[in-house]
Amino acid sequence: MYKTHTCGELSSKHVGATVKLAGWVHRYRDHGGILFFDLRDRFGIVQIVIDPESLPQHYKLAEQVRSEWVIQIEGVVRARPAGSENPNMATGAIEVMAKSLKVLSPSKPLPFLVNKEEAVDENLRLKYRYLDLRTERMVRNLTIRHRFVKFIRDYLDNKGFLEIETPILFKTTPEGARDYLVPSRVYPGQFYALPQSPQQLKQLLQVAGIERYFQIARCFRDEDQRGDRQPEFTQLDIEMSFVHREDVMNLVEGMFTEFVQQYLPEKRMLQTPWPRLTYDEAMARFGKDNPDLRFGLELKDVTDLCGNTGFKVFDQAAGMGNQVRGINAKGLGYYSRKQIDELNAFALQHGAKGLAYLAISEEGEQRSSFSKFLTPGAQEKLLGRMEAENGDLLLFVADKPAVVFDVLGRLRVQFGDLLNLADPNLLAFCWVIDFPWLVWLEDEKRWDPSHHLFTAPVEEDLPMLEEHPGKMRGQQYDLVLNNYEVGGGSIRIHDSALQEKVFKLIGLEPEVSRERFGHILEAFEYGVPPHGGIAPGIDRLCMIFTGEPNIREVIAFPKNQAARDVMSDAPSAALPDQLRDLHLKVIED
Repeated sequence: MYKTHTCGELSSKHVGATVKLAGWVHRYRDHGGILFFDLRDRFGIVQIVIDPESLPQHYKLAEQVRSEWVIQIEGVVRARPAGSENPNMATGAIEVMAKSLKVLSPSKPLPFLVNKEEAVDENLRLKYRYLDLRTERMVRNLTIRHRFVKFIRDYLDNKGFLEIETPILFKTTPEGARDYLVPSRVYPGQFYALPQSPQQLKQLLQVAGIERYFQIARCFRDEDQRGDRQPEFTQLDIEMSFVHREDVMNLVEGMFTEFVQQYLPEKRMLQTPWPRLTYDEAMARFGKDNPDLRFGLELKDVTDLCGNTGFKVFDQAAGMGNQVRGINAKGLGYYSRKQIDELNAFALQHGAKGLAYLAISEEGEQRSSFSKFLTPGAQEKLLGRMEAENGDLLLFVADKPAVVFDVLGRLRVQFGDLLNLADPNLLAFCWVIDFPWLVWLEDEKRWDPSHHLFTAPVEEDLPMLEEHPGKMRGQQYDLVLNNYEVGGGSIRIHDSALQEKVFKLIGLEPEVSRERFGHILEAFEYGVPPHGGIAPGIDRLCMIFTGEPNIREVIAFPKNQAARDVMSDAPSAALPDQLRDLHLKVIED
């Protein structure tokens, strides 16, 4: 070994010991002929002292060393002189007096600094990701991710689960995004698909009698990129037999709560047990099914107060079966007309016909876009429902429920950020349950699963299958944390006859469903246990645990926002021989 110790493990107990260390020069300083190197490896940083008297044969070499050179030193650990200790370093009580030095690899100047935090263009960081990963921040992020995954494996192993790998090359699966297709050389014109999730395979493992399966699964989806998405991502895939919804939820809740308590001491849970919100409740209170529970600013329904307010926009919405809801942006009554116009433009951008407002100054003076139209008493009722006080800004949307929820839900998150209401060290886990089982696709005139087509409906809703399928609830559940959906799962259909009915309901002809899902339909004829599972996103959870703004910061080699690997410049063109072997031809647009 090039080293007897890591840079981060040395302490006062090693004083007097001769050690060998190897790593990168983090910083170097020349103090009147005595050189000081901060030597870094993944485990920490330690100060190296190079004195020309104690290192005469290597001193000239030491003078040439610069940041990020890889060196090896041998020396003696000593206590730092009194008053020169560094309390900000784990090894700040000691230093190493070098007796020998060897350059293992020099480095040319870096395109950006890695020994301190500074603003660097993300594409530059991703181009030189192997350098970016040297930073303390990225080492911390990858360490937390490693500990999270290891904890999961140990926890589930103790619960009787088997970790089983499933194929990467499989058949196309309907998961709501485009598949990445892999052409077959052996079977011209035929394709594998990279799995969007191991959904069918984990269900087949339950048919096989595994009962408790998990996998740290790689998944692939060709979809538009966002801060919490990547073309390839990692999820914790769990499937269990002979379970109800609460069994799956309790397993995950116990696992993640224990991890936070053990490995994230700076974080605290908002509430345990985690709250259970129905889909309808989440939408009514927060305007979205992945709410941030770290702050209030909840939506208020004032539809019942409308109809005779005198304000045509409110009254017509209530009369047409639409909704009127509002949000109280506490403390923003001072907003100028320009700022309110910007909020109105935001509402228009997201489908609303407009944004009605009522601003109350700290002195109680009111400015409003609609107050002059109100009948006597209507304003007092609205103010009471909105719990308005001096200094508040009330914002209302009157429209179809989907528009009302979308606009006010987005505004709520925006105000939460603006007013710093969301504590970054608070983890507000919750479950959202009782989703609609199906959604109606008006353009296609058919039903579509709200989750996926293997999700079982709530048993007590089964009598509505023929006449009122749109009123049925699904046995699905979403895990939500701090404004993100971080996992989704469901109890699955284990009855082949019911599964066939679902295929028919969503418009799949029998021959199509047999062609796509014949393998799983046939398997379901050989005795299937009731089963269910969930797939929390490793990347999203680690993003929140580390306080990062996007999942690229917790992935070693991510794609950028345009889904490109700027380090290797992929995707790239295939060679003509490769295309010929695969019987493919590229057609230029």
